[in-house]
Amino acid sequence: MAGFVRRVGGAAALDAATYEEVEADSSATLQAMAVVLLAGVAAGIGAPEPGSLTGTLTRVVIALVSWGVWAAIIAQLGGGPLAEPQTSVNWPQLLRTLGFAAAPGIVQVLGVVGPLSAPVRIVSWIWMAAAMIVAVRQALDYTQTWRAVLVCVVGGAVALAVSVALGMAFTMPVS
Repeated sequence: MAGFVRRVGGAAALDAATYEEVEADSSATLQAMAVVLLAGVAAGIGAPEPGSLTGTLTRVVIALVSWGVWAAIIAQLGGGPLAEPQTSVNWPQLLRTLGFAAAPGIVQVLGVVGPLSAPVRIVSWIWMAAAMIVAVRQALDYTQTWRAVLVCVVGGAVALAVSVALGMAFTMPVS
């Protein structure tokens, strides 16, 4: 457990060595999933609207699906048109690094304090975006950070569209 907590802290601190460590550790995939689950639960608990178990579970499902879709998009973009000569794409490695990049999302639980809700969400989203850039740079062995930024911006737009579609599907009234 101490190793997991250390990794979550390192990922949140944007420590490149932590991302290299989880990238190389094939046994860390479940840990990465746990980070995504924790961030999804935290987002549900800290949501601006009154939380419900269903709403929290919906956020968790969306987080898990988005995580897999995000990794697939990053693999295609980062390993294809935006690859550097040394880039090597490995989907499980991307899953692990991107899963740990969700670590800053755990602070969204602080949104339960009403006045902090919006600022906490904004800070966590910016923080997670920075973590995703570090995760992508390390997982794809980029030497140029701008490539990781571009992959994250384009991939993020597609992943956001998927998340919105899932959110709408889960919240549509059944007639």
